[in-house]
Amino acid sequence: MAKATSVWFCSNCGTESAKWMGRCPACGEWNTMVEEPKTSKKSSLSREKSFLGKGESSAVKLNEISLNGESRISICNKEIERILGGGIVPGSLILLGGEPGIGKSTLSLQIPIMSKDLKTLYVSGEESPKQIKLRALRLMEGMHDSGVTGDNCIILGETLIENIIAKAKEIRPELMVVDSIQTIYTDTIDSSASSVSQVRECASLLLRFAKESNTPIIIIGHITKDGSIAGPKVLEHIVDVVLQFEGDSRQSHRILRSIKNRFGSTAEIAIFEMTGRGLREVANPSEILTPVHDESLSGIAVGSMLDGTRPFLIEIQSLVSTAAYGMPQRSATGFDARRLNMLLAVLEKRAGFKLSAKDVFLNIAGGLKVSDPACDLAVAAAILSSNFDEPISTKHCFAAEVGLSGEIRPVGQIERRISEAARLGYEKIFISAYNLSSDLRKKWMESGLEIIEIKDIAALCRNLFK
Repeated sequence: MAKATSVWFCSNCGTESAKWMGRCPACGEWNTMVEEPKTSKKSSLSREKSFLGKGESSAVKLNEISLNGESRISICNKEIERILGGGIVPGSLILLGGEPGIGKSTLSLQIPIMSKDLKTLYVSGEESPKQIKLRALRLMEGMHDSGVTGDNCIILGETLIENIIAKAKEIRPELMVVDSIQTIYTDTIDSSASSVSQVRECASLLLRFAKESNTPIIIIGHITKDGSIAGPKVLEHIVDVVLQFEGDSRQSHRILRSIKNRFGSTAEIAIFEMTGRGLREVANPSEILTPVHDESLSGIAVGSMLDGTRPFLIEIQSLVSTAAYGMPQRSATGFDARRLNMLLAVLEKRAGFKLSAKDVFLNIAGGLKVSDPACDLAVAAAILSSNFDEPISTKHCFAAEVGLSGEIRPVGQIERRISEAARLGYEKIFISAYNLSSDLRKKWMESGLEIIEIKDIAALCRNLFK
């Protein structure tokens, strides 16, 4: 009987199996087993004891490990440095994922161009060096620093991992960028690039080179239809940092979110604006997402949102009209439609507003997706404002959760939300009556920002629509 010439891998976790199974025994996912040729020979790189000829590593005591000279690498981009925890850690492996056309290649090329003193090896398996040159010229035109020339950035158009590692050993860069991991392959595995075994083997070799040479590597990864990074789940376990680049390609704003970070917090986001000359850092996102009109319009309220530890104010738009086709419509863009239906039920049951026969449309301005329950009060205020056709002042904002019994519930980190509203010049902020202690209440009374504490939906109506 002939030996099996192929094996089965789970595309979710990378588990190997000798036969096909409907459900992966390791991660429990269904229909994730893919067939790939069985590899009999090992990579020459895998057989090497050390890429740099250092020999076998030795075990040392914890108190004998020296940290002298270890410092984070500055990349001249404050937003990325903040989300990484203060800069790039030498020897770290960073995975940057995002949808096609979102700006992953632009962001990764912008880093070495802005960091003039950082010797960078940019490996591209998707574009030719001439295409990268055209993008680099556009990026350099948009920079105010006339001394940016790109001499520190070395472009390598290669997809074979053995050649990439050999060139990196020769150049000894301070930073390495691989665009993308799905195009890199090793000739010792008889399968096409982007397969489970190819991605896993190439990522492991890059990790080994990064740790031995102390060279930080940024690898770009594609994502699947459901938004997860393509390839085996083991890829996210191998790397030190996972960054997700999000946003609507039809909108100008992009959000860089930290999903995994071994050297910093995952409760941080960075916001960029895509322009014709690259990505621009947005240091103050509240000024972009808050109302751009001077006059007060009905159906608009400002909510205080917290993403991780970063507060910013967003504009929530609502339109309530009589149902024209018999069956009322409920539409929400950037907000959970089920939560919208819950808030409408609370307004009808606890406050007596008959909204069951009306169309309700909700939109979060700027193309953002909101999951913070503190936006409940702003959503309710916007719906009531549109229903009464009475505007809410653009100097009022809201930060509270609405419960099923109509009570206004407290939310976390209220001081950050109030501080952001005070910094942007808002006059009133509506919060839960159970959120502030007496000491904090006295502190904010002296700041000039009026804090309106309410207990239920009826109190909200009395304060807004007298």
